[in-house]
Amino acid sequence: MSTQNRWLGGLLVVVVAIFFLPHPSSLRADLADEQRSYHVLGLLGEAFERVRDNYVEDIEDEVLIEAAIKGMMTALDPHSDYLDAKHFDDMRTKTQGQFGGLGIEVTLDETGYIRVVSPIDDTPAAEAGIMPGDLITHINNTELAALTLTQAVEKMRGPVNSPIDLKILRDNSEIISLTLIRKVIQIRSVRNRVIEGEIGYIRITKFNGRTTQSIERAISSLDEKNPSKIKAFIIDLRNNPGGLFEGAVQVSDGFLDRGEIVSIRGRNDKRIQRFQAIPGDWTQNRPIVVLINGGSASSSEILAGALQDHERATLIGTSSFGKGSVQTIIPLSRNNAALKLTTQYYYTPSGRSIAKVGLTPDIEIANLKPIVKEDGSLVPSPQDVQLEKAVEFLQQQAD
Repeated sequence: MSTQNRWLGGLLVVVVAIFFLPHPSSLRADLADEQRSYHVLGLLGEAFERVRDNYVEDIEDEVLIEAAIKGMMTALDPHSDYLDAKHFDDMRTKTQGQFGGLGIEVTLDETGYIRVVSPIDDTPAAEAGIMPGDLITHINNTELAALTLTQAVEKMRGPVNSPIDLKILRDNSEIISLTLIRKVIQIRSVRNRVIEGEIGYIRITKFNGRTTQSIERAISSLDEKNPSKIKAFIIDLRNNPGGLFEGAVQVSDGFLDRGEIVSIRGRNDKRIQRFQAIPGDWTQNRPIVVLINGGSASSSEILAGALQDHERATLIGTSSFGKGSVQTIIPLSRNNAALKLTTQYYYTPSGRSIAKVGLTPDIEIANLKPIVKEDGSLVPSPQDVQLEKAVEFLQQQAD
């Protein structure tokens, strides 16, 4: 090995070791544990040198180091990730309300395939009848089991109006082949309308920076257009994969007069953050039904859990996804990159953790599945059983 290579390899080990040096407050850690940590860090440096010097092709140091970081993040949980400059920028664009692709929220399944969390309204994925829980096994005949979540998501992206072929496994038995056309995805987070002349229906597709104001305006608009007629509200969180944590807290506050909304805690149980509602209910305490399903995740579960625990709303539908964790975006000082790191779990006001469990609705009822046509394409069922049940429930409450 050249002197330069030895110097670079040694420098990597020193830099990594310095990065992982314990904080002064943790210097009481057992010496044996520290020695094991330094041993493993030395192993990392040695592996880096061996790959760089002996791999069949020449690979830049930066590529190897980024791959090591990606592997570290992937080993933590399905929601932690390394965001290089491009993906960091894409994430910020997506949060702000516009991005390109299929309009689908996914996570890495234990099978190695990509599991659908939820399709987003009015997007190619939703129009094709893709459902929460579907497993995407192939993209353009490439099997996804060998790919990371980031690599799979990258394959879903492409030029606007370009086709993409998907193979989907549903209910571990039915294989569906679909061809979708990529589009620029415009996220309209809030929609509203009146049902039966007296029920205000508010659909929240995702929590972004505009959601709170949009819901407040929607309620005001429904009341202005239907004075003295809106007797109850339906908040539809089905297939809402989450979004901004702050948005979910603000919206929950809008429907509660008092009490805890959510608590979050990390590795130190003594440092619990609690978020409290302040007086003021946008609906003046009118009855509320919240619709949830397996595609309701993260921030939407915060809202549904808070309203359920305070008995402010009745939950109807099927169990939610169960993503009870908070990811923090930590920008890195180099390469315009960032870490998306799971830093905390959140708990409903009653102290429930829904991670990997989800919320159980007060009234459980499944919706009808899409219809599979002879050519393999899907057509959504024209009947919304869950919404019909919500309307029936609220009308009975009013009688």
